[in-house]
Amino acid sequence: MITVKVVRESDNNIRSFEMSGHANSGPHGQDIVCAGASAVSFGTVNAIDTLCNVQLEVDMDNDGGFLRCTVPTDLDVQTYEKVQLLLEAMVVSLTSIAEQYAKHIKIRET
Repeated sequence: MITVKVVRESDNNIRSFEMSGHANSGPHGQDIVCAGASAVSFGTVNAIDTLCNVQLEVDMDNDGGFLRCTVPTDLDVQTYEKVQLLLEAMVVSLTSIAEQYAKHIKIRET
């Protein structure tokens, strides 16, 4: 199972997110839950980099079973708001996947 942990600040903004585990919803290379979750998360990280010129602090395993991203604390207000919007869109997309494939992906917010 993929577990997504979204860490929020006291103002409800996203501080970081972490994805760990494997969906195991199909054979390697045909696992649509894994592919969807990976596309959404990596697409978000790439969009933040390209559109906001912000590099999240990224920690990941080479086998694809772990990704942690943290928002830098030194962003100006406008850039920070754009990053937050993209991260919230990621959470919406991952939640949509979790609603359809609850046996394979779970989202926790703290």
